[in-house]
Amino acid sequence: MKIDLTETTSSKINAALVQARRDIGTPAIGMVLTLVIVTDEENAYDALKSANDASHEHPSRIVVVIKRASRSPRSRRDARLDAEVRVGADAGTGETVVLRLHGELVNHAQSVVLPLLLPDAPVVVWWPDGAPSNLAGDPLGALGQRRISDTYASESPQQALGERAAAYAPGDTDLSWTRITPWRSMLAAALDQQAVKVTSAVVEGEDENPSCELLAMWLADRLQVPVRRTGSQGPGLTSVRLETKDGDIVLDRADGSLATLCMPGQPDRAVALKRRDTAELLAEELRRLDPDNTFEAALKFGVSRLEAAAAAGPSAAPAKAAPAEVTATDSPETVTGPKADAGGAKSAAKTGKPARPAGKSPAK
Repeated sequence: MKIDLTETTSSKINAALVQARRDIGTPAIGMVLTLVIVTDEENAYDALKSANDASHEHPSRIVVVIKRASRSPRSRRDARLDAEVRVGADAGTGETVVLRLHGELVNHAQSVVLPLLLPDAPVVVWWPDGAPSNLAGDPLGALGQRRISDTYASESPQQALGERAAAYAPGDTDLSWTRITPWRSMLAAALDQQAVKVTSAVVEGEDENPSCELLAMWLADRLQVPVRRTGSQGPGLTSVRLETKDGDIVLDRADGSLATLCMPGQPDRAVALKRRDTAELLAEELRRLDPDNTFEAALKFGVSRLEAAAAAGPSAAPAKAAPAEVTATDSPETVTGPKADAGGAKSAAKTGKPARPAGKSPAK
């Protein structure tokens, strides 16, 4: 069932929801959370479809907030709210409210959304694209216990990761982090089977894929070893190599669906590692509403290394590092981890100048 409301209010929308539930014979509310989606007209359909698919696992009230740009000064002064209420088969397993905000109301979206939240239920806010740099500081983001963004949709994913780290608040997460959950699980299981010490690692994937950066940050943070980030044609994340004295542990996925796990002293094995769609990623994030401390540690560890490398400038190019630490590739690579500063120390030994402490930027 669909109900269109023009120039309406939040109270009228709530009344329409109650009436629609009665009309289809389900007066009780059986939803576990409120999912607020902040998007535009271009991406609203895909985002709503993914949310409806995820609602089969997490019955929820979905509130879609679409801010409509006004063309003339007069229309920008006029505040208007249009809504579309969906229940039953048109709304997955919950309820859907599509809000279109016009004029001055665009700057006060939280006042419209607040009366539509389910009472005594968690609130999750999701930006499929165009997320603010400070999720928790956003008026709509402040309503949620969990805030989900996707740096893969950013024009500069690496810069977006830095902004997420600088403004991180408990409850923030990113779908680029969710995409590497199977990779992290597989690598952790491989190290459980091999009682070896990892000396270094290599992460290979698309140059503009933030999931590759996050996986490299996570490995560097958890293993405390240097991690090299190299480029490939994709799709997505293609290979991870953990280097040990007994041989390399390699997880390689060239086609985006089936991967090969190679371990010293064991036969190669094929493992399912397909690329998941947005609905699966969203459903995974809705399973937990507590802060993700592992994501926080990986995000902040990696950004500090990236900022140090950027501040060092061209003088800290990988070519000046120890040959054993760098492999020449056709694409630029980022070195993270404790040994990333070894090149600076060796260069200082040759020039007689003191080496700058690791992670410190030059004095401005």
